[in-house]
Amino acid sequence: MELPKALLDPPWARRPAPLPAGDEPIIVPGLAAPDGRAIVWEPGEREAWAAVRPYGSWQDGEWEEAAEEFRDGRMGYEPTRAGFLAQAPEHLARPLLAGWDPHVTWDFDHSLQPIVARFETAAWDVAVRLAKQNPYGTGPVVLPFLSADVARMVADWLYRLKSAQELAHAWFARHGLAAVPYLVPDALGKRVGPRRGAVKALRIIEGDVVEAARVHGDEAAGAVARLLAAAPPDTAPVEPPVRAPSLPKWLDAGALPRPVLRDGGELPGEAARNLLLALTVSPAARLDVTGVVDGAARVCEPESLTAFVWAQFEAWQAAGMPKGSGFVLSALGRFGDDVVVRRLAPLVKEWPGRSGGYSSAVQGLEALVDIGTDLALTHLNGIARKSRYKGLRGEAERKLAQVAERRGLTAGQLADRLVPDFGLDADGTLTLDYGPRRFVVGFDEQLRPQVSDEGGARRKALPRPGAKDDPELAPAAYRRFAELRKDVRAVASAEVARLESDMVGGRAWTRAEFGAFLVEHPLMWHLARRLVWLGGDRAFRLAEDRTFADLHDETVDPAASADVRIAHPVLLGDSLAAWSQVFADYEILQPFPQLGRPVHALADGEGKNGRLERFEGPTVPTGRILGLTRTAWRRGAPQDNGIEHWVSRTLAPGVTVVVDLSPGIAVGYVDLNPVQKIERVWIGAAPGDPSRAIPDGLAGVDPVLVSETLADLTSLTAS
Repeated sequence: MELPKALLDPPWARRPAPLPAGDEPIIVPGLAAPDGRAIVWEPGEREAWAAVRPYGSWQDGEWEEAAEEFRDGRMGYEPTRAGFLAQAPEHLARPLLAGWDPHVTWDFDHSLQPIVARFETAAWDVAVRLAKQNPYGTGPVVLPFLSADVARMVADWLYRLKSAQELAHAWFARHGLAAVPYLVPDALGKRVGPRRGAVKALRIIEGDVVEAARVHGDEAAGAVARLLAAAPPDTAPVEPPVRAPSLPKWLDAGALPRPVLRDGGELPGEAARNLLLALTVSPAARLDVTGVVDGAARVCEPESLTAFVWAQFEAWQAAGMPKGSGFVLSALGRFGDDVVVRRLAPLVKEWPGRSGGYSSAVQGLEALVDIGTDLALTHLNGIARKSRYKGLRGEAERKLAQVAERRGLTAGQLADRLVPDFGLDADGTLTLDYGPRRFVVGFDEQLRPQVSDEGGARRKALPRPGAKDDPELAPAAYRRFAELRKDVRAVASAEVARLESDMVGGRAWTRAEFGAFLVEHPLMWHLARRLVWLGGDRAFRLAEDRTFADLHDETVDPAASADVRIAHPVLLGDSLAAWSQVFADYEILQPFPQLGRPVHALADGEGKNGRLERFEGPTVPTGRILGLTRTAWRRGAPQDNGIEHWVSRTLAPGVTVVVDLSPGIAVGYVDLNPVQKIERVWIGAAPGDPSRAIPDGLAGVDPVLVSETLADLTSLTAS
């Protein structure tokens, strides 16, 4: 197989075309561009930029902590930092903006727009610097900017960048004659680079350019007139030579395993080095290395490319994960597979706990998205649900939301589709063939694997292959079981927690979704058959033959149009005890408390005055209150001295249950006040002012949410 030309002759090795000769210069010394900076908005533009949805979100009470994470580097992902600056209270955001020095290699215009709209010239320096680094992807943020430095920068783009022609023309069309005074000193100056850009810019501006140049005197105006009269035919911008990529000192190209060609042999050493160099090039760079990377993918065995980039990753780890090496994780995203996913995902979960590791963790999430297999997205989903690092959970949630949006799905619908079947048979089992004997793997209510022999007798564990077993089949089956156990363990607890959350939140599935992703799914079936469901108003369980069975084991068939949801015990009413007896008779263990879940309701007259007074007065450990925030409760906004005086849970639009605390939780030092007195529990439209409690505020609220909230408060105040 002939190697692609790009692998042998990469774009950085090609001789660039010569730059075109410029016009004869006309020099007028001593000219200076006007001082000052102005932002010139078009009608409605500032409002549109301010309305751009920023990356990340924070609740009231989280701003101070988030600001501290920004300062100390724990908030390391630049889109998140930009989102904070766009949304945080101004007394927190403005000082942080002044010292913000983001290092990004991707398009950043979208992230900067709400910041520029909010702070205008205070965001000037960072916006201009990032635009200069990435004219095509970030340059649009300077469209409203008017100053000498921006005029020179955009004129330079106009002269030499093909990718920025539309943007440069748009900038000069917007500012028109107002830009002329900023361009004339360069157009009539000695420096060749600025002069070429300024001259070309003056020649595309419409209107009386000569008169606009007269602010610099008649001599300058006359010189500009001669420049315009001598304009040659328009020429396309010419890119200057690109700088060849280089390998970091910690990476020894010769130590990496050479990729294997599909038709035999190894990728030649120089071609392998070119591939490695191409992988270091940022997507935002002017250098297009697509031919190199895609060419390697076309002629090399995928497994060998995976080994190649994984060896590079291990070298990066051995060097202490030096910064500025995001290409390492991007390469895993390009050539990684499920083996890489199993190795990478546990590391991503731990990196935020290391100094400077948060940004690597976020890049690791990007790699999982780029790998894109069901297993990769399943691990991403697990991080979004279970990571002990709040920031990483949020980043994973946002990436899942982006994946779901691209696929036209809700987050729940995407999560359904991310559960792998792990190669299980349709009945939810896996048969392991040792040759003379076989074993069957099933799963319990927590999705823990259970092993039985062919006769159905339960075994404590899968036996190791013995001397009488097939020497090839048995070891392969044993490895298959070890891999299955590890893969299922990675998703089991997250799936159990997801279904419990779906029950509390009242999520509904269509009949088709219910059948495809729960009843017929080889793994989720083991959970679904251990729950009571509602199809419309009809309760049922899944029988062994996967039909729908009611309390009396009669087959039921809910209407095809009826949505299906997990039955919260509140919704089972008087049939709850009977359903509990059915599950006890069949010895069905449930994956989470459903039928045995405590059911709570308001006492007669409770809440009429907007208070839940039975929970007021006790003193409880601060840690127990913080435990509530692992679910739907949120900490309050810091008040004087950084003290949070409440936690709250929103049950419906305009209906929030608030628990007022004394002395309150100290931000960043929760141990300062180890116990809290529950001063009052009230219902209002929002936290903060208990005098605005809503009488009978829980009337009409979903009884499931009321029960869950009362259960939380009961547990909180239990002695």
